[in-house]
Amino acid sequence: MAARPRVLAIAGSDPSAGAGLQADLKTMFACGVYGMTVVTAVTAQNSRGVSAVWPVPPEAVAAQLDAVLGDIGVDAVKIGMLARADTVHVVADRLAALDVPIIVDPVGFASHGEPLADTDARAVLRSRLLPLATLVTPNLAEAAELAGVTVHEETDLELAAWAMKTLGPEWVLVKGGHLAGDAVDALYDGVTVRFFRSPRIATAHTHGTGCTLASAIASYLARGYSVPDAVGRAKDAVTAAIAGGFPLGSGTGPVDHDRLLDFR
Repeated sequence: MAARPRVLAIAGSDPSAGAGLQADLKTMFACGVYGMTVVTAVTAQNSRGVSAVWPVPPEAVAAQLDAVLGDIGVDAVKIGMLARADTVHVVADRLAALDVPIIVDPVGFASHGEPLADTDARAVLRSRLLPLATLVTPNLAEAAELAGVTVHEETDLELAAWAMKTLGPEWVLVKGGHLAGDAVDALYDGVTVRFFRSPRIATAHTHGTGCTLASAIASYLARGYSVPDAVGRAKDAVTAAIAGGFPLGSGTGPVDHDRLLDFR
């Protein structure tokens, strides 16, 4: 059996498995790659929200990174929740010399609005990690936080993508899923803006959508897809997963990661 591409997720743990590293691993398996994890924080969360966050000490994050990079290696990296500035520094230090796609999902807040990273962590992410990124995937709130651009309608997506690009990533994907109408995302490389559109799905069960999209993109990049093709395939796969979202608990249920198998 041929070795699968290796993708490393650096993020927080979600015990309900709707988001975080658990969603990353489910996504990576479905997309046909070998998923690995570095735990940056332990959270207490469920379908109703996040009730507590315990950041992992930076030396433990460094040791996990050294263990994976020093033995197994990686073909792509997906970065999610980084709660502390010293953790961001550790991750940036370890990834600076890597020549693989790095996808940054700049998680600042949980889907119910709870903060997942402090102000210093977001500042260091902006200055140290975004310049290393092959692709950064902010939603509208994250684009406003990082680049100072508020998106009110679809025509504002291009400006937000341009503002995010000035922070140093190679590509930017601004996710417009919280706008009215179709779910439209804007991909920008500093020259061309590409729009990816999908019909809005009437569902309350969208827990883990951002984690799943970023991990799917990282998986397809590890498999050799170009950035635009990886984004387009991941967008289609996640749209299918949202359509299959199901109730679990008393709040926002997860997307259906099994639907991603159709896009392996």
